[in-house]
Amino acid sequence: MRTRFPETGGGYNRTVIRSSRALLPLLILVSCGMEPFNGTGGANRPNLEASAPSTIVADPAGGRLGSRPHDPTSPPDPPGLHQLRLEDGRDGLLYVPSGYRPENPAPLVVMLHGAGGDARGGIDPLLGLADDAGLLLLAPDSRGPTWDVIVDEFGPDVAFVDRALASVFDRYRIDPQRIGIEGFSDGASYALSLGLTNGDLFSHVIAFSPGFSAPGKLEGSPKIFITHGTDDKVLPIARTSRRIQPRLQGAGYDVVYEEFRGGHMVPQDLARRAIDWFGSDSSD
Repeated sequence: MRTRFPETGGGYNRTVIRSSRALLPLLILVSCGMEPFNGTGGANRPNLEASAPSTIVADPAGGRLGSRPHDPTSPPDPPGLHQLRLEDGRDGLLYVPSGYRPENPAPLVVMLHGAGGDARGGIDPLLGLADDAGLLLLAPDSRGPTWDVIVDEFGPDVAFVDRALASVFDRYRIDPQRIGIEGFSDGASYALSLGLTNGDLFSHVIAFSPGFSAPGKLEGSPKIFITHGTDDKVLPIARTSRRIQPRLQGAGYDVVYEEFRGGHMVPQDLARRAIDWFGSDSSD
């Protein structure tokens, strides 16, 4: 059973979910400031090896992803932008950088669109940077107008993201120490939620203008990069990121936090800075 706390303000109406199960500590960082952070930074991430397919059992209702990097078993698509070809209708996109070589493990970023958006809008912030950084970009479509936990609870979107990751891991050699999850707006809230729940998979979380985070059981200790505009009228910064950032740091997470003068957007210079941070030796 879950208890719902309504969140309003700044033109942002949302139902935030709180788990009543003791085994699912939940970080709910809402604009009305109802909920304190009640988790910890988690254990150190394991030294994952990309070899055999994962035996981890997925738990979509708990927000847990089962797919893990392994030696590819199917041929890759060539460099460029491709449909995932997993579903008719709402599906997703994969971008393979021009320099990808099957013998070299590549970094991967899962990119999550905002409310009412789709994979094309989700992938755009980093698409122009992917070739130089050698990034594979995976942008799934949410099953509904926005991500599951934002309107109800974990479930169908977790399952689809897991399918999309499994497809990528089957075809591409991925660096298990460089798997990020990124999002903007609702996608940023979901990136924090899913990223903290799967910190044993995601090494980095990038959140552009998040509203809150509602993970399930916390796993691992991903590094976190948050940006937010000081003039954001959709998700006002004083009610969101300025509360999220100190609570995450207080819980032991390694957080880089950047404010910028502007509204509800992803400035290109901060997108580039996030990718530099994701690829830097200092984030090891």
